Amino acid sequence: MPYLIDGHNLIPKVPGLSLQDPDDEHRLIRLLQSFCQRVQKNVEVYFDNAPPGMAGSRKFGRVKAVFVAQGRTADEAIRARLAHLGGAARNWTVVSSDRQVQAAARARGAAVIASQTFAAQLSPPPGEETVPEKPSLSQDELDEWLAIFGGQEGEEG
Repeated sequence: MPYLIDGHNLIPKVPGLSLQDPDDEHRLIRLLQSFCQRVQKNVEVYFDNAPPGMAGSRKFGRVKAVFVAQGRTADEAIRARLAHLGGAARNWTVVSSDRQVQAAARARGAAVIASQTFAAQLSPPPGEETVPEKPSLSQDELDEWLAIFGGQEGEEG
């Protein structure tokens, strides 16, 4: 089930992120990219107050970021997206703590998760590696590779 996310509503709920940070939106996008990769889901995240000339959507892998032009809110854009989805909205999960957005989502049959609850899901579960371990070679394997490709520095094969 893909997600529709109210970005500026989520940022203050994520430890280490702040709306005061000028790079807050891109930092959230990077967290969402990791989340999407881990859970194999797609996300549309909406941010309001895009600077002039910066409004529009951009893809970041499984994350689609929608920068809403000034004069319109992310809440309005999310409600419009839900209306556009029609009956398919029931296949989406909306992440927001805004009651009007939640009500619009429920009216369309979408699942709803509060921003604070979703923020806790952004971090991998304890014990789950976020960076794959580097494979290591045993001494025997290393000796075998050195024998195949030449083990002496300066030696030409």
